[in-house]
Amino acid sequence: MDGMTAETYEPVARRNAGRWLLHRWPTALGLLAGGAALAANVGRASLSITVCVAVLCYLGAAALGRKWIAWVGVFAASLVPVAAALTGLPWWVGMAVVAAALVVLGLVLGVPRRPLTAQFLATLAYGGLAVTALLLAPTIGLVLAGAVLVAHGLWDVVHYVRDAVVSRSLAEFCVALDVLLGGGVLVLAAVG
Repeated sequence: MDGMTAETYEPVARRNAGRWLLHRWPTALGLLAGGAALAANVGRASLSITVCVAVLCYLGAAALGRKWIAWVGVFAASLVPVAAALTGLPWWVGMAVVAAALVVLGLVLGVPRRPLTAQFLATLAYGGLAVTALLLAPTIGLVLAGAVLVAHGLWDVVHYVRDAVVSRSLAEFCVALDVLLGGGVLVLAAVG
């Protein structure tokens, strides 16, 4: 133990664990949010909204050309279903309107087209599958929504590794949330 006695090793280990947790706060936050959602017995609509919030965060960051905007997007996109409900629209219509507005904003601002296009296509794919989950039989829809959320977790990993579009902390948070929540729902669906 490099000259350390058993008595001095334990406090060092605790300090190192504390440092690790301090640096991995996005993972801890994502696991906390995902665990809370699983404990609340999340349904396919909530999973689908989670997917759409995630893709809007990425699209917003690409449209404004600022990685940190994705964190603001978590809060702002979470309000879209509430605003849609207040206006009498389905939540997914509100999400689609915001997505279209973000694309137009990105084009007007002249942000790089490649990231904006990639995020727009991801929004169509992930968001489309998430909304499709609402049209299927409840169990099948739940499984599809969970699988889409796990797949978005892989999208998060790509962005984390490349340090692209969104901040690494947001990508790390989303990996933890998406994989735990989506994977947990898939496991729960499999066991009945």
